[in-house]
Amino acid sequence: MTSRAASAEDSGADSEGTVSPGLRIISPARPIDQEGVGTAVRSLLLALGHDPDSEHLARTPERVAAAYVELLTPPEFELTTFANDEDYDELVLARDIPFTSLCEHHLLPFHGVAHVGYLPGERIVGLSKLARMVDRFARSLQVQERLTKQVADCLQSELSPKGVGVVLRAEHQCMTLRGVRAHDSATLTSALHGHLRTDPAARSEFFALTRGQ
Repeated sequence: MTSRAASAEDSGADSEGTVSPGLRIISPARPIDQEGVGTAVRSLLLALGHDPDSEHLARTPERVAAAYVELLTPPEFELTTFANDEDYDELVLARDIPFTSLCEHHLLPFHGVAHVGYLPGERIVGLSKLARMVDRFARSLQVQERLTKQVADCLQSELSPKGVGVVLRAEHQCMTLRGVRAHDSATLTSALHGHLRTDPAARSEFFALTRGQ
């Protein structure tokens, strides 16, 4: 069964909370050169046959640069965990977490929802941290398969639960706006660890709940 109360709400670490130091400072592998991005956008406009000095395009390079900085810079956050004092051993599932990322092949957005669940061990995690974890890895040049695995691997590594399950459902503009133009198509990916991978009953429960059953 799902639980919204099983995991402590994260208002910051308290006397029982423990902060994982591995997630406190988040930054791109290389700093984003915002001015350089703006210069590149200006060159792109010229290559596309547009005048970057026209009234309506004059500030487009800086706007586009600022948008990329926002999309590709994950905010810092602290992964706060708490002792599982109630020995809660049922599935904790956060459904329909919205996310947006950028396809690394076409630099076009893909967006959708993530379902993130785990079977608690000795620790539980503040519920909003599951959403923040998705956001952390989504703010990068990505492919959906990697994003799914990164969220699952991170939760497994930082929390050491008995099981982890992650499902992403997304629409890719590189499919809907170009190429095959498969409007309304969705891509689903999953990553499982522990009992949610090896125990058929736990696995079935997780997938049933991600489908809203």
